[in-house]
Amino acid sequence: MPLSAPFIDIHCHGYRPEADWLIRSLDISEIAELPAWLSADERRYASIGVHPWYCDRQPPEHNEHNQRSLYSNPRILAVGESGLDKCIDIPLERQTAVFQGQIELAEQIGKPLIVHCVRAHNELIALQKSVRPNQAWILHGFNGKPALAEQLLRHGCHLSFGKSLLTPGHPSRKALLITPTERLFLETDARTQLSISEIYNEAAKILRLDIQTLQRRIVANFQRVFLHD
Repeated sequence: MPLSAPFIDIHCHGYRPEADWLIRSLDISEIAELPAWLSADERRYASIGVHPWYCDRQPPEHNEHNQRSLYSNPRILAVGESGLDKCIDIPLERQTAVFQGQIELAEQIGKPLIVHCVRAHNELIALQKSVRPNQAWILHGFNGKPALAEQLLRHGCHLSFGKSLLTPGHPSRKALLITPTERLFLETDARTQLSISEIYNEAAKILRLDIQTLQRRIVANFQRVFLHD
């Protein structure tokens, strides 16, 4: 890593020229081989997983086989995003079975898990308590209240905040205040018009930190969670 602290976008779905370092999320149902941009730019990484929205596209055994064949690439840093979503039509039982497979994969290959969770946090925590994972779970796009943040943090999760921090009075701003900086990440997700520097600047204001201090702390988190090998 360079000596100057970069802007790290921990979770996005497209190219982000303003991010110094990023992890782009790729769904295994949509790729057969790694995209060329991974090898073209050393600052670009990826996560690969089975998103709950698409978990019925292919049989789980097909997904897992394809995933395992790609993880030997050192630029694939995480499993995911994967998780649970109560706002879609796919039965929660089906989502849970697929998510459990992704959890097991993350544990077996020793990579952190990028978690998508919508209105299913109780079920998520129950799974976390049952599995007791060794690998970090990063709740991406966290936009909940401080009480939910506290519960997830108590069970060892990391939280990644995004666009909601830019909305005055949003509960995620208070949730950010109770999140230890060693458990913190920032992201743009699918918001192609959103700059990661906007998220950093707002988070720094909320936390009353200078921007360089916040950047250095997230770099340390990135190195510890994703580059520990």
